[in-house]
Amino acid sequence: MPTMSNRKTHRIYDSLDKLREDIINCRTCTRLVKFREKIASERTKRFLDQDYWGKPIPGFGPPDARLVVIGLAPAAHGGNRTGRVFTGDLSAKFLMRGLYDAGFANQPNSDSVNDGLVLKDCYILAAVRCVPPDNIPTREEMQNCFPFLRRELDLLTNSRAILLLGKIAFDSYVKYLKFYGIETPEKMVFKHANAYDLPDGKRIFASFHPSPRNTNTGNLTQSMFQSLLETIKKFIEES
Repeated sequence: MPTMSNRKTHRIYDSLDKLREDIINCRTCTRLVKFREKIASERTKRFLDQDYWGKPIPGFGPPDARLVVIGLAPAAHGGNRTGRVFTGDLSAKFLMRGLYDAGFANQPNSDSVNDGLVLKDCYILAAVRCVPPDNIPTREEMQNCFPFLRRELDLLTNSRAILLLGKIAFDSYVKYLKFYGIETPEKMVFKHANAYDLPDGKRIFASFHPSPRNTNTGNLTQSMFQSLLETIKKFIEES
């Protein structure tokens, strides 16, 4: 069974630069490769004049960040177009507004990789690195992507708060904990604003994903999200 010492040893031989290269070059999931490249080739009318990224996407932000945000996957015409997760779509607009207001970003927008965005004490990544059809990855695709998630989290050694956007992100992080045999609180349930403490002092925070499906229906409002981010900020400052 994997142990905490295994995790420390693994970090010695890994780096975020190496991980980034491995993620970008991945072609493991045939369905996802075809889908992401099809979107990048055909594009959509409003972005016909732009070159699409069309490859898997690593996380971004300062590696010593205390807040780690995990989402589901790149959006078809967001991350899959721009090459940066939570960039260039409505989910990005909602998320970045919240992070900016809470002091985790230098600006309230995430439009392109050259937009000047700088995350402050915050690192963002996705559980699945390629855009999946209908935003639903298969179990096999999630399994294939899990080593990337594990390696990235292992390298973010200063993390204190883990914000999980949506149930897939929540389940993926629970799997990460179980991979290392880390004791988890009993009856962990995904529900917006639920929080769980871990033995090493970290705290998990769950949130509905900031997709239009949730934000347009009122399942997740900006005030709900802002309240959660302020709670997270207070926890980080006091821990």
